[in-house]
Amino acid sequence: MFETKSAKEVLSELNVDPKKGLSQSEVDERLAKYGLNKLAEKKKVPLILIFLSNFNDPMIFILIAAALLSIAVSIFNMVQYGESFDFADPVIIMSVCVLNAIISTVQESKAEKSLEALKKMSSPTCVVRRDGVLVELKAEQLVPGDIVILEEGRTIPADLRIIEAINLKTDESSLTGESLPVEKNADIVFSDEVSVGDRLNMAYMSTPVVYGRGEGVVVLTGMQTETGKIAKMLSESDDDTTPLQKQLAKLSKFLGILTIVIVLVLFGIQLIDLARGNPDSQGWISGIVKNFMFAISLAVAAVPEGLPAVVTIVLALGVQRMVRANTIVRKLPSVETLGAVSVVCSDKTGTLTQNKMTVVRAYVNEKILENDEALSDECKFLSRGLSLCSNATVDEGVYGDPTEIALVDYANKMDQHKADLEKEAPRIDEYPFDSVRKMMSTQHKYKGKKIIFTKGAIDSILKVANRIEINGEVRELTNKDKKNIMAASDSMALDALRVLGLAYKYADELKEEQLVFVGLVGMIDPPRPEVPNAVSIFKRANINTIMITGDHKTTAVAIAKDLGIAEEGEEALSGEEIDALSPEELQEKVKTVHVFARVSPQNKVQIVNAIKANGAIVAMTGDGVNDAPSLKNADIGIAMGIAGTDVAKGAADMVLTDDNFASIEKAVEEGRGIYANIRKTVLFLLSSNIAEVLTMFVVVIMSLFVTDYSLPTPLIAIHILWVNLITDSLPAVALGADEKEEGIMEEKPRDPKESLFSNGGYLLTFGYGALITVCTVFAYLMVPMVDYHCYTLQDIARCFAENPGALAMSQTAAFSVLGLSELFHMLGMTSIKKTFVHNFKTKNKLIWVAFILGFALQFAVVEIPGLNDFFSCASLDLIHWLYVLALSIAPLVMHEIIVLILFIKKKVRKQ
Repeated sequence: MFETKSAKEVLSELNVDPKKGLSQSEVDERLAKYGLNKLAEKKKVPLILIFLSNFNDPMIFILIAAALLSIAVSIFNMVQYGESFDFADPVIIMSVCVLNAIISTVQESKAEKSLEALKKMSSPTCVVRRDGVLVELKAEQLVPGDIVILEEGRTIPADLRIIEAINLKTDESSLTGESLPVEKNADIVFSDEVSVGDRLNMAYMSTPVVYGRGEGVVVLTGMQTETGKIAKMLSESDDDTTPLQKQLAKLSKFLGILTIVIVLVLFGIQLIDLARGNPDSQGWISGIVKNFMFAISLAVAAVPEGLPAVVTIVLALGVQRMVRANTIVRKLPSVETLGAVSVVCSDKTGTLTQNKMTVVRAYVNEKILENDEALSDECKFLSRGLSLCSNATVDEGVYGDPTEIALVDYANKMDQHKADLEKEAPRIDEYPFDSVRKMMSTQHKYKGKKIIFTKGAIDSILKVANRIEINGEVRELTNKDKKNIMAASDSMALDALRVLGLAYKYADELKEEQLVFVGLVGMIDPPRPEVPNAVSIFKRANINTIMITGDHKTTAVAIAKDLGIAEEGEEALSGEEIDALSPEELQEKVKTVHVFARVSPQNKVQIVNAIKANGAIVAMTGDGVNDAPSLKNADIGIAMGIAGTDVAKGAADMVLTDDNFASIEKAVEEGRGIYANIRKTVLFLLSSNIAEVLTMFVVVIMSLFVTDYSLPTPLIAIHILWVNLITDSLPAVALGADEKEEGIMEEKPRDPKESLFSNGGYLLTFGYGALITVCTVFAYLMVPMVDYHCYTLQDIARCFAENPGALAMSQTAAFSVLGLSELFHMLGMTSIKKTFVHNFKTKNKLIWVAFILGFALQFAVVEIPGLNDFFSCASLDLIHWLYVLALSIAPLVMHEIIVLILFIKKKVRKQ
């Protein structure tokens, strides 16, 4: 908008005299109209609301409903039968809900800091001309029309139209992704609107001045600035639920339906039993109500109380693993989301590259030298001259133009430090760089003589040079030499290198003429060394890597090819081209284009949304302010911890503490492993709950075939609660901490819509649930059959009625088999493809801790006097313990049979 108007037009439009600035009365009037120059503050979410938000989960709703139903059953039993109120079930269930909320709140208690960081980035003070006087004031007091004085080291306080620029350069890398400082020009007027990165007559809030000086008139303040637009985008973007949260929501619905079905079926069966003439001793109504309450209590048993807490603990354990992989996770569910990532979008500057201009090529003595060769003795004089003819420093803090920093660092690598060089050849005069000459010259006193070094654009250098130095000898510069020099320069430019030449001469007067050409260097912001390997691993894992940058097309494509992101001949798509596409057309483009250049923050969000619309799970990495909206919009945002801005870190789900792109690959691997572990724990816990319900269900069905007597339940409430919270939850946590399967990064990313029960999950859950049911029911019937020789259901029911000790032993045997079979089932669930023997080699000691501790606790509640009374258990002798162990090991035996079958099938396929 303002870039299409001349400085004079803008000043006229804003009604301000640049020599005097605004008067105080004009400032007050405009301040009332436009408001303070600050970003809108996002209302902080109180910690208590963050805590309560963790209860807004379908699984938690199921648990709360179970707790309320449990209270209802206890009240009924207390009123109707005079039983004491059973606090255990509701208290434990609610404790699990609260524990889950506490763990999540502690992990996520860092409130969103994106807008606060943006506000902090705004310049706190600035120098302004008002009433003809220069005053320093807080940036928030600026209004449109204020004349701001710009100096090296200052931060731009608002969006400005440049009205005067003397070698003025600003660093816009955090806003646009441009890796080089942008030289500003007050005289340029664009005929059409151009992208932010190309507006050479504008300067933007939060970008620092790195070179030169100038003046600008404030045109936009606060939320109207480019930084403000990004802040608005951040506040408007919604947090999507993760794939795991969606799957757990589906699981909750499944459990809810299952609970209702159980209540209705059991209640129906018991009504049939009542209709057959077996009413409750206290009457039909009492019998109906009692049976309904029994059905509800059994439905409560079907709900895996420990599941939310176990999933949260598994995610928290994953967070600790991520820390070891140099990754800080801000939001727990995002740990698992990484496992489903199919596209990694990355900013270029500072993420794929080092955000540090580096000399990678040199041309001296009529030859091009690359990398280490460019650091040879042949290049020492070239690097010395370039360092001396620069204003940057790197030894005592990095300061100056990034290009000059690269030149000084180049000399440092050859042990030619700036401080030492200036002692040997102190500067006595200089001719500063300007955009017309495109050169800079300095004069030094060196060994009793005066030497002039001139660096600049190669075409400018060749205009003022008439000689060339080759292997220490100086001769006339010929047309052939010039062609060779230009050819070398062009070859570097084709590889997106920034080229600078150096010339010198001995003279008493500083003049840029009749110079001796020395050589030239090519610089680029080089790729991070670890990135190519990470991109290669992503390819093997069927994860697509896409570069999104505000830098120029040629630079972006060159870097992308070096990294293996783009193929030879592949073109980039620019921001302007994206703006011309419809959402549907962009959706098609993102399927094949791997490089997007010269894009705005809005374009980055468009690209991420287009990829997501194609069904992909997107991870976005970045470090700048311009990356923040896309970081927040992606399924998972990953910010750089060292070079990243506070804004990027605040918008991200996780932060890389080492700024290492390869850490993303490790994090994705961890994410895949964590999802696999969560899936194992869910299937494991549900198989146990299904076994509990089926065991009770089967015995209720059996009761239909018994007259005169009824079969008591094989398990009582405290048994079910014990199994759910101890012999289930301990192994579940151990499975959650399990090691990753080998070759996990060779697999395709999982479909985000994929159910937790896909790939044989239903068969595993219900199959093992049914097997454990058979073993538990058999253990229940075993005591009257073996000890009392009762072989019919009628005889067994009579045996229980006449021998309370037999019932106690039967219930204890069933309880023990149910609990211990889960421990053996855990050993098999560590890997459904491998024999349980691999557990002896595992580094996950929690598996064996859970097994031994679970076994010891189960033995304790059965055998320790007082404790067994509390759990209504009877002590078992050696023979009965052997029966229990023989039945309990069945899930592990079944696992080994399945592994053997899979092994044989694999062998047959190979043949």
